[in-house]
Amino acid sequence: MSRLICAIFLVLLVASCGGGNTPPRNLDNACSIISQKPDYLRAFKATERKWGVPVHVQMATIHQESKFRAKARTPHQYILGVIPAGRQSSAYGYSQALDGTWDDYRDATGRRFARRDRIQDATDFMGWYMNQTQKKNGISLWDARNQYLAYHEGHTGYARGSYRSKAWLVRVAGNVEARSRDYQAQLAACRRFR
Repeated sequence: MSRLICAIFLVLLVASCGGGNTPPRNLDNACSIISQKPDYLRAFKATERKWGVPVHVQMATIHQESKFRAKARTPHQYILGVIPAGRQSSAYGYSQALDGTWDDYRDATGRRFARRDRIQDATDFMGWYMNQTQKKNGISLWDARNQYLAYHEGHTGYARGSYRSKAWLVRVAGNVEARSRDYQAQLAACRRFR
């Protein structure tokens, strides 16, 4: 009997360690993503109900920010190409939220134990932030392009138009908008989404 208990414990331990945070395959297909990761769909829908941010806008933003990797980080920087100088920023997790912005979110929402590498918390953060963007900058929650620009540049940076001098960022925001439209069309045809 004790061998059976040890075997069950070992199986549970191995199962809890492996693959839980691996990104879904085929990131170009929204139905495939939510089919592989039903907890993502629950998180997206909860955020849509609470904050009004459409699922496809959330998905396109997370795709751009982290490619659905729970523990995504910015690359390391190097001095003279070899001496490590830290990361480009404190951005981390699905939403790539910066430390300070994440702290603001936790303070404003009372979610003291929220974590950036948990999909439910990351989508809730995005909903909160995009809602603030709508209030401060007047950007519709359905406008994936401008929501992304404000997400990347911050509310003040967006208001100043800092993105206008960054052709690469405007191009990326266009890609987010296109992916959002693709995801929206795919989700409309996806049985699991209804």
